[in-house]
Amino acid sequence: MSDAAVKGTIHLIEETKTYGQKGFRKRLVVLEQNKGSGFTNYIPVEFLKDACDSVDDLHLGDEIEVSYRLSGRRWQRDESSDPKYFLSAEAMSFRVITGSSSDSSGAPPDIDDVLAEAADDDVPF
Repeated sequence: MSDAAVKGTIHLIEETKTYGQKGFRKRLVVLEQNKGSGFTNYIPVEFLKDACDSVDDLHLGDEIEVSYRLSGRRWQRDESSDPKYFLSAEAMSFRVITGSSSDSSGAPPDIDDVLAEAADDDVPF
């Protein structure tokens, strides 16, 4: 089964936060989706552990696609209280669709760059 994916524009990138004695790290990225009906959808995606560092090359306004898996947990204060359930989207990978990030953007290359590279080639004909 493949991971689910979501596309959106980066609305917020939080700093990496560290928790507990073992140094568990988490970084939140919020994607924005405009559905065209006046409704804006904000989707929080969590990058965990070493994946936190992969977010460093992203910028606000970049359009990305994130593959994620859902993670849920149950929490109950004590035996007499009602349990609460939490759901999060854990990022597995991402790709930049458009934006100011590095060359891994997935956007088509600039035609001037392509022509400049072709002019530098030593083609024997």
